[in-house]
Amino acid sequence: MTQVAKLAEIGTSVWLDDLSRERLASGNLKEMIETTGIVGVTTNPAIFAAAMSQGTAYDAQIAELKARGTSADEAVYAMAVDDVRAACDEFAEIYRSSGGKDGRVSIEVDPRLYADRDATLAQARELYKRVDRENVMIKIPATPESLPAISDALAEGISVNVTLIFSVARYREVVAAFIDGIGRAYADGLDVSKIHSVASFFVSRVDTEIDKRLDAIGTPEALELKGKAGLANARLAYAAFEKCFAAAELPTGAHVQRPLWASTGVKNQNYPATLYVSELAGPDTVNTMPEPTLRAVLEGTAIASDTVSGKQQEAEELFAKLLAVGIDTEDVFAVLEREGVDKFISSWSDLLTSMEGQLA
Repeated sequence: MTQVAKLAEIGTSVWLDDLSRERLASGNLKEMIETTGIVGVTTNPAIFAAAMSQGTAYDAQIAELKARGTSADEAVYAMAVDDVRAACDEFAEIYRSSGGKDGRVSIEVDPRLYADRDATLAQARELYKRVDRENVMIKIPATPESLPAISDALAEGISVNVTLIFSVARYREVVAAFIDGIGRAYADGLDVSKIHSVASFFVSRVDTEIDKRLDAIGTPEALELKGKAGLANARLAYAAFEKCFAAAELPTGAHVQRPLWASTGVKNQNYPATLYVSELAGPDTVNTMPEPTLRAVLEGTAIASDTVSGKQQEAEELFAKLLAVGIDTEDVFAVLEREGVDKFISSWSDLLTSMEGQLA
């Protein structure tokens, strides 16, 4: 049994955090589905920026789009939609056999719309229609302004991957938005059994920001806490997941919104490459990994058991220690959310600039 199969047995679905035309055209994605056990794919602006800015895989389509006088924005989405549609087809059998739980491929709305509810919803509808596959998930950021758009999209039957969640407080708001949206979908007569959602909770970036602040404090007590906040934060989110959905009265046929662990590649090379996988295995979870992390998991030591359930008290104690040494976690999460949005906007802007050059 591979480590990915063991994770599945524990309850964690493994998705690949990467997609490109090269992966699709070469058969690499198909091969990875068959040999590694991945059951889904996530994308983001940074991933598409990297894919479309190098190599020759997109050249023929860029030439066609150029001949039509296509704008850079439309060209980027035309290519991204084609990639996501093709990936959805690769995962179609997994989607069917899992009852829609897995076999999912995510595509994100324009990150520049993060503060515009109406525009976010309009693009979510457009992307869902253009991809035209049941197993697509539309990624919407968990910014305060976008939370209503998440509810609106779910209410219309669109499966949503809620992204850029850093704090448990924001996560609870995401769950509330999900419950509202599913309730409205059911009230409108939609088949809620076909609507799935995940809440992408970022992990390694939390350690990156808090470790930096612990280094600045520099005391032995502070330095002892390095590399522990990301896991504790995710485990608190999982405890909130269990409590929220135990108390929720979901409509008949509705599924829970699974926590998805994102940003699971370690940023500090002194930490084990599989840290944010082996220590976050548990029922009803997804872990989306860049390929190097996935390879490390497949080649690494055995993942023995559930490592997220029953960890709330331990995680709360860790956060109490962070507070005691002077870490303002509310400020940490506010900074990470702003930076997360800014990074995606920057990646998108760089991609558009590059595309304008290619179209010219």
